[in-house]
Amino acid sequence: MISFIDLFAGIGGIRLGFENACNTFGIETKCVLSSEIDTKACETYELNFGEYPSGDIYQINEIPRFDFLLAGFPCQPFSYAGKQQGFGDTRGTLFFEIERILSTHKPTAFLLENVRGLVTHDKGRTFKTILTNLENLGYGVDYLLLNSCNFKIPQNRVRLYIVGILGKKPRLTLQSDLGSADSHIFKSSNTQLDLFKEHEFQLVRDILETTPGEQYMCSDDFVRKLSKVVGTNYESLHGYRLIDYRGGSSIHSWELGIKGDCTSEEIEFMNSLIANRRKKKFGTHQDGKKLTLEQIKTFFDKPHLLDTIQSLVDKGYLQKDDDKYNPVCGNMSFEVFKFLDPDSISITLTSSDANRLGIVQNNLVRRITPRECARLQGFPDRYICHPNDTYAYKQFGNSVTVPVVEAVLKDLLDNNQESLGFTQLDEACG
Repeated sequence: MISFIDLFAGIGGIRLGFENACNTFGIETKCVLSSEIDTKACETYELNFGEYPSGDIYQINEIPRFDFLLAGFPCQPFSYAGKQQGFGDTRGTLFFEIERILSTHKPTAFLLENVRGLVTHDKGRTFKTILTNLENLGYGVDYLLLNSCNFKIPQNRVRLYIVGILGKKPRLTLQSDLGSADSHIFKSSNTQLDLFKEHEFQLVRDILETTPGEQYMCSDDFVRKLSKVVGTNYESLHGYRLIDYRGGSSIHSWELGIKGDCTSEEIEFMNSLIANRRKKKFGTHQDGKKLTLEQIKTFFDKPHLLDTIQSLVDKGYLQKDDDKYNPVCGNMSFEVFKFLDPDSISITLTSSDANRLGIVQNNLVRRITPRECARLQGFPDRYICHPNDTYAYKQFGNSVTVPVVEAVLKDLLDNNQESLGFTQLDEACG
C-alpha cells in the first residue's frame, strides 16, 4: 500500500490520476491528509472522495507517516523573495511549505505540478532554485513539460510536472512535448497528416454532450447580433474569437453592434485600423498604437472619413486622445469569447473564463457545459461536479488534466520499482 498526502488539492485531479496509476499496478492507496483552502473546492472534493480537506497548509504540523507527496502548488510570484534573497531562498512562498514537509517527513517520492511559465520565470533562476533546493533535501529530481492534447484529451494545455525520489534519480521514458502551439496548428498538422489513428487523438466533438440543458444556450439577442456577421450559418463560427484588438479569425464588437449599430464603412474603418495600427512604421508598442489622422489616411482615406471617425467616437468604439485615435478595446463582456472548433482541440481552460467558451452544435449556438469542461480535463463522467455551475466552471478551469498526471505516475512507477520499494509491481501487472 502507498500512503500519500494531497496538498493544494483543489478538486482532487492529481489524486485521481495518482489513484488510477496505482490501480493499474494493483497497488492499494490511502490518503492520510488532504489540504485545500478554497471552501467550494473542498465541497466538490468531499462529494467525490468522502473527505473534507484540511485548511491552510501553514497551519498543518501534524501529518501521519506517508510515502508519496502530491502537490499542484500555486505559482506565487517569487519577486519579493528574489529581492530579499537573490533567489537563494524560497521562504515567504508556498513552495517553502512543500520543502518543509519534505524535509521533515522524507517521503519516498513526490509529484509536483505547475504552469509552464515557472520554468522560465526570472530567466530560469526561480526554477533552478526550486530544483536545487529539492536536490539538497536528498531527492533525485526530473521534470517534464507535457501537453494534454497528446494524452487523448482535446485541450491545448501545457503544464510542468516535477517528480522526485529520495536518494535516487528517477528514470522516465516519457519525454517533454509541448504539442501544437494552438488549435489551428493542431488541426492543420494532424488532420492533414492523418495522425489521429497513430496517436489516438480526441477532438472537441468527442467530448460534447448530446442534450445540453437550455441554460447553456446563448441568448436570442446575442445570436441575433452574430447573425449580422455570419447570417444563419452559425457553424461558420467554428474557431472564431470575439475580441476587439485582433484581426484574423475574430469578430469585433462593432461588427455585432454591441454599443450601437455601425455602417458598413464604419466597420471597414475599424477593421482596417485594427489591421494596420500594429505595423512597425507606426511604432513598436505591443498592443498597437494611437494614430493621428494623417497616419490613418495612409491606409484609409475616404471622402467622409472625419464623419466616420466622429460617429465611432460618439458610439464608444473609438477614443480620441491628444489628436490621436485608438480603438476602445476593453472587455466587452461577450457571452462567448471563443467558439471552439469541433474538429480540433480546445484552447487552455482557465478558471476565469471557462464559462464563456462556446460551441456550435447542430447549428445551435451555446456555451460549453461544466460536464464538457470536466471531460476537457479528463475527469470521468462518474465524477460529481459542484452543483453550482459558477464554481464548477472555475474549478475545472483551475484543475489538472487527470490522464496526464496518470501517465506521468505510471511511467514513474513502472521504471523505478526498486527505488520506490515496490518490487511486486511486475507480479501485479502480469
